[in-house]
Amino acid sequence: MTLNDLPKFEMYETGSQIRRSSKSIRANIVEGFGRKSYKQEFLKHLIYSIGSKDETIDHLETLYETGSLTDNKKFELIREKLTLLGKKLHNFYRSVEKNHISKK
Repeated sequence: MTLNDLPKFEMYETGSQIRRSSKSIRANIVEGFGRKSYKQEFLKHLIYSIGSKDETIDHLETLYETGSLTDNKKFELIREKLTLLGKKLHNFYRSVEKNHISKK
């Protein structure tokens, strides 16, 4: 979407930011899992992941509200997927918070 459906000026500005923030969601989950021996580190990176998801939604909504993204169906589909991902991340966070036992 960020390379095909946006005006050129948005591809390199907000489009680039969406690509970075959406990649950051996954990267923070992976980094947190890599630190799973330390509960607070794991939780911190899950919070970063949730923040990156929120940032991605904000950029997507801004593109839609300003008319740079005009495909309503695509906008709704992406927003719904990000909303579902947010619910899963919150459930994952709560599970780690409740059940995880640190080695230290």
